[in-house]
Amino acid sequence: MGRIRILAVRARTLLAVCGLVAVITLMFSTAFWRQIYPIFYYPIIQTEATQMNVNPLLIAAVVRVESHFREDDISHAGAIGLMQLMPDTAIWIARKIGQPLPGVSATSAGISGTSGGNVIAALTPAQSKAIILALSDPQINVRLGSWYVAYLLRMFHGDLPEAVAAYNAGPNRVQGWLKQGVWSGDEVTGDDIPVRETRHFLARVMYTYGMFERHY
Repeated sequence: MGRIRILAVRARTLLAVCGLVAVITLMFSTAFWRQIYPIFYYPIIQTEATQMNVNPLLIAAVVRVESHFREDDISHAGAIGLMQLMPDTAIWIARKIGQPLPGVSATSAGISGTSGGNVIAALTPAQSKAIILALSDPQINVRLGSWYVAYLLRMFHGDLPEAVAAYNAGPNRVQGWLKQGVWSGDEVTGDDIPVRETRHFLARVMYTYGMFERHY
Protein backbone atom coordinates (compact mmCIF):
# COMPACT_ATOMS: atom_id res chain seq x y z
CA MET A 1 0.00 0.00 0.00
CA GLY A 2 2.82 2.35 0.94
CA ARG A 3 4.61 1.60 -2.32
CA ILE A 4 1.48 2.52 -4.30
CA ARG A 5 1.26 5.86 -2.49
CA ILE A 6 4.90 6.62 -3.23
CA LEU A 7 4.37 5.84 -6.90
CA ALA A 8 1.28 8.05 -6.97
CA VAL A 9 3.19 10.95 -5.40
CA ARG A 10 6.03 10.51 -7.88
CA ALA A 11 3.56 10.45 -10.77
CA ARG A 12 1.91 13.68 -9.58
CA THR A 13 5.31 15.31 -9.11
CA LEU A 14 6.37 14.27 -12.60
CA LEU A 15 3.16 15.67 -14.08
CA ALA A 16 3.67 18.94 -12.20
CA VAL A 17 7.25 19.23 -13.44
CA CYS A 18 6.16 18.49 -17.02
CA GLY A 19 3.41 21.07 -16.73
CA LEU A 20 5.84 23.68 -15.40
CA VAL A 21 8.29 22.96 -18.22
CA ALA A 22 5.46 23.29 -20.74
CA VAL A 23 4.39 26.65 -19.29
CA ILE A 24 7.96 27.99 -19.27
CA THR A 25 8.50 26.80 -22.83
CA LEU A 26 5.26 28.46 -23.89
CA MET A 27 6.19 31.75 -22.23
CA PHE A 28 9.42 31.85 -24.20
CA SER A 29 7.61 31.03 -27.42
CA THR A 30 7.24 33.76 -30.03
CA ALA A 31 3.88 32.31 -31.04
CA PHE A 32 2.63 32.69 -27.46
CA TRP A 33 3.58 36.35 -27.19
CA ARG A 34 2.16 37.11 -30.61
CA GLN A 35 -1.14 35.81 -29.30
CA ILE A 36 -0.86 38.10 -26.29
CA TYR A 37 0.34 41.07 -28.34
CA PRO A 38 -1.20 40.68 -31.80
CA ILE A 39 -0.73 43.31 -34.49
CA PHE A 40 -3.87 43.87 -36.50
CA TYR A 41 -3.78 45.79 -39.80
CA TYR A 42 -0.08 44.96 -40.06
CA PRO A 43 0.07 45.03 -43.91
CA ILE A 44 -1.31 48.58 -43.85
CA ILE A 45 0.94 49.63 -40.97
CA GLN A 46 4.00 48.16 -42.65
CA THR A 47 3.28 49.82 -45.99
CA GLU A 48 2.44 53.27 -44.66
CA ALA A 49 5.15 53.39 -41.99
CA THR A 50 7.81 52.24 -44.44
CA GLN A 51 6.80 54.94 -46.90
CA MET A 52 7.26 57.52 -44.14
CA ASN A 53 10.62 56.01 -43.07
CA VAL A 54 9.35 54.98 -39.65
CA ASN A 55 9.70 51.58 -38.00
CA PRO A 56 6.34 49.81 -38.53
CA LEU A 57 6.60 48.25 -35.07
CA LEU A 58 6.75 51.70 -33.50
CA ILE A 59 3.59 52.69 -35.37
CA ALA A 60 1.95 49.42 -34.31
CA ALA A 61 2.84 50.21 -30.68
CA VAL A 62 1.26 53.66 -30.94
CA VAL A 63 -1.86 52.15 -32.52
CA ARG A 64 -2.19 49.53 -29.79
CA VAL A 65 -1.87 52.08 -27.00
CA GLU A 66 -4.05 54.72 -28.68
CA SER A 67 -6.98 52.65 -29.91
CA HIS A 68 -6.28 48.94 -29.29
CA PHE A 69 -6.63 48.56 -33.07
CA ARG A 70 -10.23 49.88 -33.15
CA GLU A 71 -10.54 51.75 -36.42
CA ASP A 72 -13.76 53.56 -35.48
CA ASP A 73 -12.63 54.62 -32.01
CA ILE A 74 -13.43 58.23 -31.11
CA SER A 75 -12.16 59.65 -27.82
CA HIS A 76 -13.96 62.08 -25.54
CA ALA A 77 -11.57 64.76 -26.80
CA GLY A 78 -12.56 64.03 -30.41
CA ALA A 79 -9.49 62.07 -31.53
CA ILE A 80 -10.38 59.58 -34.25
CA GLY A 81 -9.30 56.20 -35.55
CA LEU A 82 -6.41 53.81 -35.11
CA MET A 83 -3.84 56.47 -34.24
CA GLN A 84 -6.33 58.78 -32.51
CA LEU A 85 -5.76 61.81 -34.68
CA MET A 86 -7.37 65.11 -33.80
CA PRO A 87 -9.22 66.47 -36.85
CA ASP A 88 -7.30 69.77 -36.73
CA THR A 89 -3.97 67.95 -36.83
CA ALA A 90 -5.17 65.50 -39.47
CA ILE A 91 -6.23 68.32 -41.81
CA TRP A 92 -2.87 70.03 -41.30
CA ILE A 93 -0.97 66.81 -42.02
CA ALA A 94 -3.09 66.05 -45.09
CA ARG A 95 -2.26 69.48 -46.51
CA LYS A 96 1.43 69.07 -45.68
CA ILE A 97 1.67 65.81 -47.62
CA GLY A 98 -0.54 67.05 -50.44
CA GLN A 99 -3.33 64.54 -49.85
CA PRO A 100 -6.47 66.39 -48.71
CA LEU A 101 -8.97 64.35 -46.75
CA PRO A 102 -11.86 63.01 -48.85
CA GLY A 103 -14.87 65.31 -48.76
CA VAL A 104 -12.98 68.18 -47.13
CA SER A 105 -11.75 71.19 -49.05
CA ALA A 106 -9.62 73.35 -46.80
CA THR A 107 -9.81 76.33 -49.13
CA SER A 108 -13.56 76.23 -49.62
CA ALA A 109 -14.14 75.77 -45.89
CA GLY A 110 -11.90 78.67 -45.00
CA ILE A 111 -9.64 76.38 -43.00
CA SER A 112 -6.22 77.66 -42.12
CA GLY A 113 -4.93 74.13 -41.61
CA THR A 114 -2.23 74.87 -39.07
CA SER A 115 -1.26 72.30 -36.48
CA GLY A 116 -2.93 72.99 -33.17
CA GLY A 117 -5.38 75.51 -34.65
CA ASN A 118 -9.13 75.23 -34.22
CA VAL A 119 -10.25 74.44 -37.74
CA ILE A 120 -13.27 72.36 -36.79
CA ALA A 121 -15.37 75.46 -36.20
CA ALA A 122 -14.95 76.28 -39.89
CA LEU A 123 -16.36 72.95 -41.05
CA THR A 124 -19.91 72.31 -42.15
CA PRO A 125 -21.75 69.32 -40.65
CA ALA A 126 -21.20 67.44 -43.90
CA GLN A 127 -17.46 68.12 -43.76
CA SER A 128 -17.27 67.06 -40.11
CA LYS A 129 -18.95 63.78 -41.03
CA ALA A 130 -16.56 63.36 -43.96
CA ILE A 131 -13.56 63.83 -41.66
CA ILE A 132 -14.83 61.19 -39.23
CA LEU A 133 -15.35 58.74 -42.09
CA ALA A 134 -11.94 59.50 -43.58
CA LEU A 135 -10.05 59.15 -40.31
CA SER A 136 -11.89 55.91 -39.56
CA ASP A 137 -10.29 54.47 -42.68
CA PRO A 138 -7.25 52.48 -41.43
CA GLN A 139 -5.04 53.31 -44.40
CA ILE A 140 -5.71 57.05 -44.31
CA ASN A 141 -5.36 57.21 -40.54
CA VAL A 142 -2.10 55.25 -40.41
CA ARG A 143 -0.67 57.22 -43.33
CA LEU A 144 -1.29 60.55 -41.61
CA GLY A 145 -0.24 59.25 -38.20
CA SER A 146 2.98 57.72 -39.56
CA TRP A 147 3.88 61.01 -41.21
CA TYR A 148 3.29 62.80 -37.93
CA VAL A 149 5.48 60.39 -35.98
CA ALA A 150 8.25 60.87 -38.56
CA TYR A 151 7.78 64.65 -38.29
CA LEU A 152 8.12 64.53 -34.50
CA LEU A 153 11.20 62.32 -34.69
CA ARG A 154 12.84 64.88 -36.98
CA MET A 155 11.77 67.74 -34.73
CA PHE A 156 13.29 66.05 -31.67
CA HIS A 157 16.44 64.95 -33.54
CA GLY A 158 15.57 61.26 -33.43
CA ASP A 159 15.00 61.14 -29.67
CA LEU A 160 12.30 58.48 -29.39
CA PRO A 161 10.97 59.18 -25.87
CA GLU A 162 10.67 62.89 -26.64
CA ALA A 163 8.86 62.24 -29.92
CA VAL A 164 6.49 59.73 -28.30
CA ALA A 165 5.69 62.14 -25.48
CA ALA A 166 5.08 64.88 -28.04
CA TYR A 167 2.63 62.66 -29.90
CA ASN A 168 0.47 62.70 -26.79
CA ALA A 169 1.13 66.08 -25.21
CA GLY A 170 2.04 68.13 -28.28
CA PRO A 171 5.51 69.26 -29.34
CA ASN A 172 5.27 72.75 -27.84
CA ARG A 173 4.52 71.43 -24.39
CA VAL A 174 7.34 68.87 -24.53
CA GLN A 175 9.81 71.48 -25.75
CA GLY A 176 8.79 73.63 -22.79
CA TRP A 177 9.48 70.83 -20.31
CA LEU A 178 12.87 70.21 -21.86
CA LYS A 179 13.87 73.89 -21.86
CA GLN A 180 12.71 74.40 -18.28
CA GLY A 181 14.49 71.27 -17.06
CA VAL A 182 11.23 69.70 -15.94
CA TRP A 183 12.05 66.53 -17.85
CA SER A 184 15.40 65.32 -19.21
CA GLY A 185 13.82 63.64 -22.23
CA ASP A 186 14.95 60.17 -21.16
CA GLU A 187 12.63 57.20 -20.82
CA VAL A 188 14.02 56.40 -17.36
CA THR A 189 13.00 59.86 -16.09
CA GLY A 190 9.53 59.64 -17.57
CA ASP A 191 8.01 59.98 -14.09
CA ASP A 192 9.17 63.61 -14.13
CA ILE A 193 6.67 64.43 -16.89
CA PRO A 194 4.07 66.62 -15.16
CA VAL A 195 1.09 65.29 -17.12
CA ARG A 196 -0.13 61.91 -15.92
CA GLU A 197 -1.65 60.90 -19.26
CA THR A 198 1.61 61.59 -21.07
CA ARG A 199 3.66 59.70 -18.45
CA HIS A 200 1.49 56.63 -18.91
CA PHE A 201 1.39 57.00 -22.68
CA LEU A 202 5.18 57.12 -22.93
CA ALA A 203 5.63 54.11 -20.64
CA ARG A 204 3.03 52.02 -22.46
CA VAL A 205 4.25 52.84 -25.96
CA MET A 206 7.89 52.15 -25.10
CA TYR A 207 6.99 48.87 -23.37
CA THR A 208 4.77 47.73 -26.24
CA TYR A 209 7.37 48.74 -28.81
CA GLY A 210 9.95 46.65 -26.97
CA MET A 211 7.62 43.65 -26.90
CA PHE A 212 6.94 43.98 -30.62
CA GLU A 213 10.64 44.24 -31.42
CA ARG A 214 11.38 41.08 -29.44
CA HIS A 215 8.62 38.95 -30.93
CA TYR A 216 8.09 40.24 -34.50
